[in-house]
Amino acid sequence: MQLGRRWNVGAEAPGQLPEAMVVAVRGVEDELASESVGTAGWGWTLTFLEGKPMVALDDGTSIHLDDAGHAQVTNPDDAPEED
Repeated sequence: MQLGRRWNVGAEAPGQLPEAMVVAVRGVEDELASESVGTAGWGWTLTFLEGKPMVALDDGTSIHLDDAGHAQVTNPDDAPEED
């Protein structure tokens, strides 16, 4: 069993997070900073689904690894609208 954890935006990512995901987390954080989004008090949550890591930001952004080991970022704005 793998336990998840939480960390603040801008803090060091957990050591068990694959490098591709760390790079993606930093990319999301850099984008938020460049857009002057206030992230004070925001955090990332690491969970494991079937042994695979997944991280979610408090705004709904999520990152997971595809089958090739590449990080895939899903922004909350990309979600289809519900009727």
